[in-house]
Amino acid sequence: MGGTGVAIAHPAAAGASNPAMLASKNHEWSDDFGLILPSVNARFADEEETIDQIDDIQDAIDEFGDIQNVDQAEARRIAGDLRERLTAFDRDTVRINAAVGVAFAIPTESYSVGFFTNGNLQATVRGEFDAADEQLLRDIENNVVPAAGADLDTELQSRGRVLAAAVSEVGISIAKSIELANGNQLQVGVSPKYVQLRTFQYTEAVSGFEDDDFDSDENETDESGINLDIGAAYAFGDEKAWNAGVVVRNLIPMELDSAASRPQLGEEEYTLELNPMLTAGIAHSGDFHVLTAELDLTKKEGFGYADDTQWLAVGVELDAWRYAQLRFGARQNLASNDDNNGIEEDTQFTAGIGVSVFGARLDLGALVSDAEMGAALELGAAF
Repeated sequence: MGGTGVAIAHPAAAGASNPAMLASKNHEWSDDFGLILPSVNARFADEEETIDQIDDIQDAIDEFGDIQNVDQAEARRIAGDLRERLTAFDRDTVRINAAVGVAFAIPTESYSVGFFTNGNLQATVRGEFDAADEQLLRDIENNVVPAAGADLDTELQSRGRVLAAAVSEVGISIAKSIELANGNQLQVGVSPKYVQLRTFQYTEAVSGFEDDDFDSDENETDESGINLDIGAAYAFGDEKAWNAGVVVRNLIPMELDSAASRPQLGEEEYTLELNPMLTAGIAHSGDFHVLTAELDLTKKEGFGYADDTQWLAVGVELDAWRYAQLRFGARQNLASNDDNNGIEEDTQFTAGIGVSVFGARLDLGALVSDAEMGAALELGAAF
């Protein structure tokens, strides 16, 4: 449903969206207990097949080394091919987003409580062409520098870089529903939580680049602390079918600088910022449908090569007697920056299906945009 949830999340999902929804009105068949075990999703954007380019460049370097003393004419041809490959490789970026979560909730008429834990990783791999390689390879190609005397494993300075950030949290949610004098319902909730931030920066010359090495100790920084989410929701209208919600996530600002242990390879510090995020939403629910829309009222700063984000999202769910659900959504990034260093996040479309049998629940979802695709799976229960 376009990533919405501030005004419509079911109780088990309240910790990740709006703690006030833990105490919101639910169907009588799902208002005693809720479980998510687990929720998994991933998105992938690779407009230029960056990892494949690195592999092809490394193969060409190895081929050059194998024949440079045997067939110098062929070695000069490979040098020209490498020059073109490295030039095309410059600033090409692949981005991966992945998340996993577990939660449970116990709504009651007095206070509702829940537990949640989740982790989110965003990683980018980027190619950086070094101008010195242009002249070296051109000189080999034109026989100004003999191919037999070149050691491309050590002389090439073009590089690959991994920038990644991980945010994990574990917390509890507490919420209460208050009946107002006009008969409408106000829900308030709070989620104290423990948050850990981690960053990774790995840079290596393209000849020796291995993306699996990004998480070694010298490439990592970490920081942790206590944080807080607070939210409210207001049910109104006939049969309380309308619900408005607002949430402030990460009330306490946190930040973490990345490692920069290889300045000779162009590494610099990047700052991961976890600032307060204010989001508001509205939803209308019926026996067979949900309609919802929400807006981030603050912008989330991107880390490294990631785009800034500020989402306007809409979603719809069609429900077949609670046994099956069909969902659609769309969201637009109002903060998308055409001059960002990586892959732009712009307009995204989502679709999903859900199946509920005897309280058990399976949800599948998909996301697509001009630049990326993604998938999600969630297993749970409610009764």
